[in-house]
Amino acid sequence: MATKTGKGRRSGVLAKMAGVTAGLALLTVGTVTQAQASPSAGYIGDGYANNTHGVWCVQHLLNDVASNQGYGRPLSEDGVWGPNTRAWVQWYQRTAPSLFNLTVDGIVGKGTGGYLLLEGDQYYGGTNYCYSYVPSKF
Repeated sequence: MATKTGKGRRSGVLAKMAGVTAGLALLTVGTVTQAQASPSAGYIGDGYANNTHGVWCVQHLLNDVASNQGYGRPLSEDGVWGPNTRAWVQWYQRTAPSLFNLTVDGIVGKGTGGYLLLEGDQYYGGTNYCYSYVPSKF
């Protein structure tokens, strides 16, 4: 699948990501307790417990990224893990910049989850609602 916006979009995202990462580090130091911290959220995918809120967040954030790349919003945001959600996670893992170093396995672990939180809309992503449900290394 080719993106409609090309490398310019990704460059902007990478610059934004650097700023958001720095902001997240400053924001989370001393303000987020371990119970709320994303690094404690469980992995999402085949064979995992798949919290409904976490799956919804993954679907929503994937829809944001896909929409930004001209693919519309391909996923139903129903909170149910299934083959279509898994396929779009793999799409994201394949098309993410090599800098992200994501394994194409269809599992939302700390790398995939962290970058989805950064690339998706910041109303739910970043350190907002989805941060408690999506695994992240940030």
